[in-house]
Amino acid sequence: MKFLDQAKVYIRSGEGGAGSVSFRREKYIEFGGPDGGDGGRGGDVWVEAVEGLNTLIDYRYQQHFKGETGGHGMGRNRSGAKGSDATLKVPVGTQIFEEDNETLICDMTVEGQRFRLAGGGNGGFGNAHFKSSTNQAPRHANPGLEGVEKTIWLRLKLIADAGLLGLPNAGKSTFLAAVTRARPKIANYPFTTLHPNLGVATIDGREFVIADIPGLIEGAHEGTGIGDRFLGHVERNRVLLHLVSGQEEDVAKAYRTVIGELDAYGHGIREKPEILALSQIDTLDDEERAEKSAALAAAAGREPYLISAATGEGMTPVLRALRDVIVEATGQPADSRD
Repeated sequence: MKFLDQAKVYIRSGEGGAGSVSFRREKYIEFGGPDGGDGGRGGDVWVEAVEGLNTLIDYRYQQHFKGETGGHGMGRNRSGAKGSDATLKVPVGTQIFEEDNETLICDMTVEGQRFRLAGGGNGGFGNAHFKSSTNQAPRHANPGLEGVEKTIWLRLKLIADAGLLGLPNAGKSTFLAAVTRARPKIANYPFTTLHPNLGVATIDGREFVIADIPGLIEGAHEGTGIGDRFLGHVERNRVLLHLVSGQEEDVAKAYRTVIGELDAYGHGIREKPEILALSQIDTLDDEERAEKSAALAAAAGREPYLISAATGEGMTPVLRALRDVIVEATGQPADSRD
């Protein structure tokens, strides 16, 4: 399945049905009078967060959603039927914006959440509605009201417990593949990952969701490389795992490059708990490990975890560190195992 995290959609609610002009005419009934029914209400346009979706790819192939026009009123005081609603089904974590792509309409953060984007037009009154003591045979009825039309933007921000950050080839996809059943593309060239991937990790009987996003490079906030558009997917994460490859010549510079891009992006990402790890240590000897670990600790102000997703070295401690932050953020009791 292809990944799409932003889509532009046109919506229009249904028009109300027209009221009817009708008079009761039956044998042996001298004064029939008006009996035109009211028109039905037009269909609404709703958005609903559903389970089992993690992309907006469906909206690449269908961009128009319209509610059905309400049924017209009929004689014998029969009202028109309400028009059918149109429902946009989106992944949990989808935000709905106005056409300017800045004004937030709603944020779909819970499965089953529904929001009415456009209400259908009211149906028109039939002539029976206008009957009075001074006008006992009205010969007019109201047309239905028009529906609401607008263009909206759908923007998906994946909901995951932990997010992976780092430069391209920092080992993020390898880490995700090692601790979950996700199978992201892994290759020895930059930007192997072109869209976010999700996986479920388990440690000491606890499960949590990890999101891997494409790597950042210097100038990403200005559009260099893939840019920083995918950082929106880690805005909802409870904790970030920042991976710095042990193959980098200057690990301190690699760390500061990513931090600089996070600062430029903003949106509160730098305020999230961050766990730092020196990855791909299976490619280093003991002396190189000590040297690069010290340089990274000096740049970050804290000791990094030393891990290798390829050999499994150091993976359990870092997973437990992620778990501890997540259970604390969710208010669950922490596991007592070390």
